[in-house]
Amino acid sequence: MTEAANAAVGLGMPQLPAPDYPADVRERLAADAAEIIARYPGSRSALLPMLHLVQSEEGYVTRTGMRFCADQLGLTTAEVTAVATFYSMYRRKPSGDYQVGVCTNTLCAVLGGDAIFSALQEHLELGNGETTEDGKVTLEHIECNAACDYAPVIMINWEFFDDQTVESAKQLVDKLRAGEEVVPTRGASLCDFKQTARILAGFPDPRTGAVDAGGTGGAASLVGLRMANGEQLPAGRPAAGAGRHPGGDVPPQNLSSHDAPEETSASDPHHPAGPAAEEGE
Repeated sequence: MTEAANAAVGLGMPQLPAPDYPADVRERLAADAAEIIARYPGSRSALLPMLHLVQSEEGYVTRTGMRFCADQLGLTTAEVTAVATFYSMYRRKPSGDYQVGVCTNTLCAVLGGDAIFSALQEHLELGNGETTEDGKVTLEHIECNAACDYAPVIMINWEFFDDQTVESAKQLVDKLRAGEEVVPTRGASLCDFKQTARILAGFPDPRTGAVDAGGTGGAASLVGLRMANGEQLPAGRPAAGAGRHPGGDVPPQNLSSHDAPEETSASDPHHPAGPAAEEGE
């Protein structure tokens, strides 16, 4: 924002309007927007994918992008801004080609996520949400992504990198910055953040069918499904790393002693649970 604009804001004067896209860009985005809006019975329901669309243009949601969304959907810029600032998946400032998110929620944290995040901050000389000078990597801590049986997990542009260590995480970011290929543990090949945003806007994923490593939920994730299907589960705990991706077995010392539920008396034989005391006893 210019000094004049800052002064205007300080005096309570209205801000200058957001600049518009060049005519050719606006025409192209308007065609994409029409396709998105047509999916919904009410146009305002298209706001979330529309924000992904404008994010795919510049790598973050600009004032120009929010104005475009408002114009296309018949909303005020205030309504669009309220949504764009609420969800963390929409970036409000320039960020890297690769969003490297380290899960620091409980299970990932205790199995090494906190150490990985701290090591990457030092290795890249970045704080949370900051981007390397070459514009390649933005580092951030993220909340649970429902991959706890592969902890600790890193997500790069929302693709999974499971069973990470400090050293493997450093190698990942170094390869990204060097322009080398990195392959997600499971799912499709990695693409840059702008391409990811366009896919999230609901446009065809060019990677469909090109799954690199395959894989599915680990053993702990699938127990409930197996029980629902009437399978007889073997007694005892699964072997360390059972059901994980090839080459990704976790050493037994990394497993918690509480991975599998046990009867109360078995888990604490010195304090077995007894019958509830009657009131007044």
